[in-house]
Amino acid sequence: MSDEASAIPLADVLRAANELVSVGLIKDFALGGALAAIYYTEPVTTYDADIIFVASDKTLSAGIPIYSYLQSKGWRVEREHLLIKDFPVQFLAASGLTEEAVCEARQIQYQGVPAKVFRPEYIIAIAASVGRHKDLARIEQLMSQAKIDKPLLDDILRRYNLNLPKQ
Repeated sequence: MSDEASAIPLADVLRAANELVSVGLIKDFALGGALAAIYYTEPVTTYDADIIFVASDKTLSAGIPIYSYLQSKGWRVEREHLLIKDFPVQFLAASGLTEEAVCEARQIQYQGVPAKVFRPEYIIAIAASVGRHKDLARIEQLMSQAKIDKPLLDDILRRYNLNLPKQ
């Protein structure tokens, strides 16, 4: 990840996600969204960090225990985000494609903190499933800048009945 991304308190975010695993509130997690894409491409401006989690208990999908736990650790809540050092973080429950993306995520170390980041093929598939303009731009950026396992991407797209935008 770039120096620009290091201005984001990402190590603190990842430490917190690891702590949520340690205390049993979540089973697994991975970094998704724009910050995951930055791992593979040139930096882009992003508003928040997306931590996609697999719940320990499927009733946890709303994330209320996560928010309560992190608030007890000094995080503030602002709408759907938790704030750490004034940087917004969203904890999103995984299901279907995103759960598979968490399970298949790459192990990384970020500033000495163990974490997982979505593989670029899953970032592309998730972006294709959402289809906003910024998602389409993310697909184009990843396809041109990241090393893509094309057979894996084709398999994911086929299994989830998704298509890439026409170029």
